[in-house]
Amino acid sequence: MLSAKSVFQEILDDDESFRLFCSIAAGGEAQGGWENGRIAALVPPDERALAPKIARHGADEDKHGRIFDALMKKRGLAPVPVPPGTDYTMLLERHGIGLAHDRLRRDEPLAVRDIIVYLSHSRVTEQRAVDQMVMLRACFADHPEVGKAVRMIAHDEDNHLAYTHEELLRFAAAGHGRLIQRTLRACALAEIRVYRDVSLAVMARMGRILGWPKPKSVALTAGIHAVYAYERLGGWRRMVTLRMPEHRDALGGPATAAPEFA
Repeated sequence: MLSAKSVFQEILDDDESFRLFCSIAAGGEAQGGWENGRIAALVPPDERALAPKIARHGADEDKHGRIFDALMKKRGLAPVPVPPGTDYTMLLERHGIGLAHDRLRRDEPLAVRDIIVYLSHSRVTEQRAVDQMVMLRACFADHPEVGKAVRMIAHDEDNHLAYTHEELLRFAAAGHGRLIQRTLRACALAEIRVYRDVSLAVMARMGRILGWPKPKSVALTAGIHAVYAYERLGGWRRMVTLRMPEHRDALGGPATAAPEFA
């Protein structure tokens, strides 16, 4: 039976597909770590209290990248270059989502508007991350090889999403509500297109590595398009709603270590 669990189990069981999956994931996490680190360094003076939380976010992303690298190392595998069509973070930037890298490379303080753009981008992409980790945690939380990594990353992603809700609600209360909603909507509509395209590219490469028969590849492609159709018709709205999280100040402390991996 074709299911998300069976597909990921195939990817997990084959060294080449596992290496590609971990390389893509590690690359995205490392990029997120760099972006958050630069934003933390450039926070405007009136929002300096946010800097440690943004830095914590970046440290978590760096940790996740090290976890994926360590999972490969345990199998004696080396990372492979990330194919351009599968680079989620690069494609989001190319679509104008989030803060441009050339802006982050300049040593000029950001404006409050930039911080709202960053938080809105994070709200949308962290929703995607949480959705994916819910599925992986349901399927592989007790897996002897990847279970610890899945649980640790899932916990961190929950914290990241809670943090974006709380901070965006704070900015909304300060009078930035319309900007936040406009930015969230634009981010969400762009993200679902990028996620569809990246999913198609990743599945095509996995299919070639694993030798999937054409009917299976066609079925998976149809499933990806069906998810996009659902999200385009209204599923994207889950990415733009804001509610105060039960876990307040989720990024208020230091990043947790991952000694069993890194």
